Amino acid sequence: MADIYILLLVCLIIWYFWFLRNVSEKAKVLTEKYCEDASLQFIAIARVKTRFSASKRLGIFIKTVYEFEFSGDGESSYVGHLTMNALKPEGFELPPYKV
Repeated sequence: MADIYILLLVCLIIWYFWFLRNVSEKAKVLTEKYCEDASLQFIAIARVKTRFSASKRLGIFIKTVYEFEFSGDGESSYVGHLTMNALKPEGFELPPYKV
């Protein structure tokens, strides 16, 4: 009986890392598209934090915050944030930047 629980735990951990990888890939694509639409130069993206969250509309989901680096003028760089609720973007937050 204990073997089933261990197997279930291992499968759950594998699914969690696979899901985070999918979210990260989607976040990168969304950020690159957002930067392209806003005429910004995309530099890099990194995951800052991941946690479980709940709401009436979405139920229980994984909320992930990403920091991405961009440039408006090609010389300076700025850090913006993207929040993802599971695979859906909640929104982008950008600081004032030089064009």
